[in-house]
Amino acid sequence: EKMQNKVRQIRTKNVNWIHIDEPGENEIQYLRDHFQFHPLDLQDCVNVAQRPKVDEYERYLFLILIFPHYRREERIISAAEIDYFIGHDYLITVSDGKNQLLDSFFDECMKSEVMRERYMQAAPPNLLYEILHRLQNGIFPMLDHISQDIGTIETEIFAGIEKKMVRDILLVKRNIVNFRRIVNSHKSTIRKLINVRRPGVFELSANLTLYYDSLVDRSKDIWETLEIHKETINAFQEANDSLITFKLNDAMRVLTAISVSILPATLVASIFGMNANASMPIVNGPYGFWI
Repeated sequence: EKMQNKVRQIRTKNVNWIHIDEPGENEIQYLRDHFQFHPLDLQDCVNVAQRPKVDEYERYLFLILIFPHYRREERIISAAEIDYFIGHDYLITVSDGKNQLLDSFFDECMKSEVMRERYMQAAPPNLLYEILHRLQNGIFPMLDHISQDIGTIETEIFAGIEKKMVRDILLVKRNIVNFRRIVNSHKSTIRKLINVRRPGVFELSANLTLYYDSLVDRSKDIWETLEIHKETINAFQEANDSLITFKLNDAMRVLTAISVSILPATLVASIFGMNANASMPIVNGPYGFWI
């Protein structure tokens, strides 16, 4: 159901999922009119969040999570924010429009009754888990892409193009730094969500808690993979810098040899350039200049 410009809704017996993509003032006003959300939470939906968080209220939870987004044209990893309002029988997702996985999942549930029966017949926490699970799955191809870039750098470092590799190495290092900053708080934020005990608003069953624990474990795996990538690219940067230094030293060795070889001629030229023509040997001879 499309209620207005960017507000879409899927309603089942137990869950009402409202999805808003790239919210503007009209969409925030819709939330303001239909729900009693804190004004600061609504403001966070428009502004760029600095960090993930979980805020507890009497009737709902407000969750912010940031996921990496790969800008293919620029080869840069940036942040994509998704905000969640979780109540007794509803889940509201507010996306900045960068993460297509969430939009695709919503479209699948809207079009397929099988998908709705599978993911939207229990409660909002179950639907929230599936969303977070899919968003985490979307992280691993980006990690694989970074791994491929590192493999390419490893191959090309010794191909005689060290200067070109400086830019590629710094690009990968920047993406790893951005990646680490984005996923740094995932583990602690999901743990806070697991520890929430709000009967009638958000409460995880023992079975569902195990699923959320798996999200924490995968967050650890992602972080450890990034640690390995960080150490690897640092090692390759040191190797590339060593090769550049070696080539520079080799060039300096050649220049030094040339300088030493012309040093005697320079010395002779300096001596015969003195203003002492009366007593200077050879100079006054008939072939002095050529000698």
